[in-house]
Amino acid sequence: MKFIDRADAGKQLAQKLMHYKDSDAIVLGLPRGGMVTAYEIAKTLNLPLDMKVVRKIGAPSNPELAVGALTASGTIYLNKPLMESLGLSIDMLAPTIELEKKEALRRLKAYRGDRPPLEIKDKTIILVDDGIATGATMYAAIESVKLHGAKKVIVAVPVGSQEKLSEIIGKVDEVICLEQPSQFIAISLLYDSFAQVTDDQVIEIMQSM
Repeated sequence: MKFIDRADAGKQLAQKLMHYKDSDAIVLGLPRGGMVTAYEIAKTLNLPLDMKVVRKIGAPSNPELAVGALTASGTIYLNKPLMESLGLSIDMLAPTIELEKKEALRRLKAYRGDRPPLEIKDKTIILVDDGIATGATMYAAIESVKLHGAKKVIVAVPVGSQEKLSEIIGKVDEVICLEQPSQFIAISLLYDSFAQVTDDQVIEIMQSM
């Protein structure tokens, strides 16, 4: 299966989540890309949409390699086995963590404006991204919503690494993933169009709900 784009992936995911239609669930997208997918799910299921701003923490020697992630609300997830294998300490990551905290807060302010966050305590939360590769950002999002009292946590993604999804299954109540390639290379390979989502697109989505 290949998806036309993130919106198409969201529409297909929504069909697997119809049992949550018109329920007390809240859809939380992970900006930027996950918001496009989340929007289609929220619209189809007639559910409220909000966001969980998460930033990956890259290794100092390889910023693209996520050794952890953090949310704008302050939750930090660190992949300690990976850090140990790379010889990294928390102190060595401190400058990167500080920069990503600032960027997460900037994005939150830009995307949300003065709109207050939805109350997630005692709610069913559907966390949505456009795919899961290292899993770091989703781990941070899961921990964050649990800390804020979510009653039930569902992860919904179009595509994901089998290895990471098997780890996530043990952390949440339900995982919905449409494609789990046996040879996972990159999320983008499952999409015909995977153009970068802009801040303006995320802001437009938030304002439309």
